[in-house]
Amino acid sequence: MQEKLELQLFIEHEQQGTYFTLPFTMPPDVESMVLRYSYDRHIESERPVERGTFIAREEVNIIDLGLISPDGKQVGASGSDKREIFISETDATPGYNPCSLVPGRWQIIVGAYKVAPGGVNVTYEITFTFKRLRLLKGDLHTHTVGSDGVFTAAELGRRARLHGLDFLAITDHNQMVSRQSLPRIEGLTLIPGIEWTHYRGHANFLGVDRPYDEPFFANTPEEVRRRFQSARERGALIMINHPFEEGNEFQFDLEELPFDCLNVWNGPMRMQNFQAVALWQSMLEQGKKVPICGGSDYHRDMPFLYPGAPATCVYARSAGVEDILEALRRGHAYIIYAPDGPTLEMRAGEEAILGDTVPWPEVREMEIYLEGLQAGDKVQVITARKSETILEAPAPGSYRTTYIMEEPGFARLVVMRLFLPGIPELPALLSNPIYFEERC
Repeated sequence: MQEKLELQLFIEHEQQGTYFTLPFTMPPDVESMVLRYSYDRHIESERPVERGTFIAREEVNIIDLGLISPDGKQVGASGSDKREIFISETDATPGYNPCSLVPGRWQIIVGAYKVAPGGVNVTYEITFTFKRLRLLKGDLHTHTVGSDGVFTAAELGRRARLHGLDFLAITDHNQMVSRQSLPRIEGLTLIPGIEWTHYRGHANFLGVDRPYDEPFFANTPEEVRRRFQSARERGALIMINHPFEEGNEFQFDLEELPFDCLNVWNGPMRMQNFQAVALWQSMLEQGKKVPICGGSDYHRDMPFLYPGAPATCVYARSAGVEDILEALRRGHAYIIYAPDGPTLEMRAGEEAILGDTVPWPEVREMEIYLEGLQAGDKVQVITARKSETILEAPAPGSYRTTYIMEEPGFARLVVMRLFLPGIPELPALLSNPIYFEERC
């Protein structure tokens, strides 16, 4: 949805050679804005020449443009070179910085460089595009030459786009990455991160430039808690990485550490990932609402390993970092084996999606819509008490079905696929649950 705002400004000749600002109000929930301005810059006149007339264009007005955010910081300035600028959290016209379009009082910088004797009328048109729920695919665990990867962030980002990803987290071992240092890649949201790497376990801190001030290393449980608590207080999303990865098992007490999601699918599906899924299932059965996520742990190309293998799919309100991380915190996500894997829409009641809670028995029915299934794919619903196949795809295509919750609890979905003859079926999709809570 879009909304337009038009502002009219008359600049007098006496204001020539000065700067001033024109305020406007940014409404809530804006994802991007386009600012256009127009004025009579030239006067045209006919001049006779030997074989006809010549149309002369005299520059009589020159009005410069810039933008200031509510915190008083300059978002950018383009002089009179550009008559239109674009701003979002992830991208911006050259000369401007991507930034969050927070609601409040913004200011247009007006530079009256040259003004005709009679003054000039300037029209500013601002188009706001509002946030909406959309499906984004990304990879939450990758490495660059900043640690033990082989590609720069820019090279890795371009590979991610080629694989169809919408976002990518840079998570080098114990190396902090600032948002400002990340390259701009069209169509890709780069998330700053760090893989806190310890001899007794790994965790990703995502979305902040500096999750802690101390050195990364910690030799006591209290020092570990301080690193995690600092990251939590500074707004980082905390992701427990590959808890059963051989040689990198997570040996700290999860009851003692704050975290937001559990990485149950790290790289190709194998025994360590099944163990992580089993751990997660036990948490759910204990009544814990723990979101899951996946990541390739990509360092370099290997068989069955590339950016987005697996991919975490989120239902986010925008492609901005904060909205993606908030979707992960809320469990509005599922994991697929590759970016071109099946897609899922699962709802309960009027608005609840993956990760949400609905009242039982007022809401008992779960609507499931899957695209990109292959012949033979088995769709399973898993609760605290049972696992049952509710659909076996007879042919490639899209399928819609429902599931009735017979008792309160949770329901999550798995798509099992036979990828190669002679090997067992493996997950092609693994979802967060919808929770059905009995009212007291």
